[in-house]
Amino acid sequence: MLKLLSKLILWIFGWKIVGDIPDGIKKAVIITAPHTSWWDFWIGRLTFWMRGRRIFLLIKKEAFKPPFGWLLKKAGGIPVDRRNKRTHISEQLAEEFKNRDSMYLVVTPEGTRKLVWHWKKGFYQIAMKADVPIILGFLDYPNKTGGFGSVFHPTGDYEKDIKEIAKFYFDKGARHPEKFNLSPQNIEKGLKKLK
Repeated sequence: MLKLLSKLILWIFGWKIVGDIPDGIKKAVIITAPHTSWWDFWIGRLTFWMRGRRIFLLIKKEAFKPPFGWLLKKAGGIPVDRRNKRTHISEQLAEEFKNRDSMYLVVTPEGTRKLVWHWKKGFYQIAMKADVPIILGFLDYPNKTGGFGSVFHPTGDYEKDIKEIAKFYFDKGARHPEKFNLSPQNIEKGLKKLK
């Protein structure tokens, strides 16, 4: 029922979802970009429901306040205190991956809806520590298309890998392009600062 309802809602709003998580992959970090709007969460959430995939999401703990906190938890949200530097979330999540038969962790590498020049490295560190691939998820607002791109296997050379990952997002349009570091107007500066 949830699959059909999600598909209907996306169709009503004119969104087309392409690709999927390959059947043989039971564990992965799924990054999604661009992330410039609150709508990104809901379109992404509907996409995963439509595909019948149970996911986990890292969301700042402040978002879990009433009245919507319970809904975020139901949607797979994991509260994260970004101010607590002593918490080694990447190690905790790597352990979670090892203890589960299947786990899809969705991360926005920008870490916020505001313009940032440096993507957070946590998604990469988690994938390396858990020895899982990175699936490139996306939203493209001008074409109202979202979904799943290629499966990327991190090599351990972050600077090289992040440039390869970034190439996938060059033609993806954000809801607010001025807030996406790989939008055409920001791409040159964004590439220099992705490290």
